[in-house]
Amino acid sequence: MKQAAWLLGIGAVLVAAFLLLGALVSGPPDWLDTSVAHALGGGWDGTPGRVAYGIDLVLGPALPFAFSALLIGLMVINWRRRRLATVWLLTRCFALMWLCRTLSGFKFVYRRERPRPYPDYAYPSGHVVSVTCVAVTAVVLSSWLLPKLVRWVVAVSAVLVLVTMVSRVVLDVHWCTDVLGAAIGVVGVGLLGGVGLRVLPVRKGAGVASIS
Repeated sequence: MKQAAWLLGIGAVLVAAFLLLGALVSGPPDWLDTSVAHALGGGWDGTPGRVAYGIDLVLGPALPFAFSALLIGLMVINWRRRRLATVWLLTRCFALMWLCRTLSGFKFVYRRERPRPYPDYAYPSGHVVSVTCVAVTAVVLSSWLLPKLVRWVVAVSAVLVLVTMVSRVVLDVHWCTDVLGAAIGVVGVGLLGGVGLRVLPVRKGAGVASIS
């Protein structure tokens, strides 16, 4: 109970930070945004932009759908093998991912303009939300099913999220705070949702069959 309370507290702080940041940056860009944009942006029509665009084709809104297909496939396999506890875990993780993905809807709350003309609003970055929601779900799932590999999953997930964040700024379609807010918000929702769906905290050594 104490660990769950800590996770809820941290999650609430992160979600509050996401909401506050969105309110603070809904106007003109501040010094942080303009400084980072000056350092990383501006190359969207050159080689850096082409590399970033290639990254975004893979690490973007399509990723949750691809991961959903994987989760559903695993559900079917485990259902046929009568591993109902694993099916239940996968179902909850599926719900967790899409709960986190709904954070993109806040674009229409803050209606922030992008650094250059581009469809849709800026805060939070939908690409970063997509990649981070998959990352959070993968970490939770691996903590239950592959605990020996969870550190690697965390490391790879962090790198992919960071690469996505940088690529969106390089393309001049997001401000720095757009991508930071997206990552912060998704982790916060992931912690709150994970406790609510009872996939967090992970009970080490308890096994999938102990999920209730």
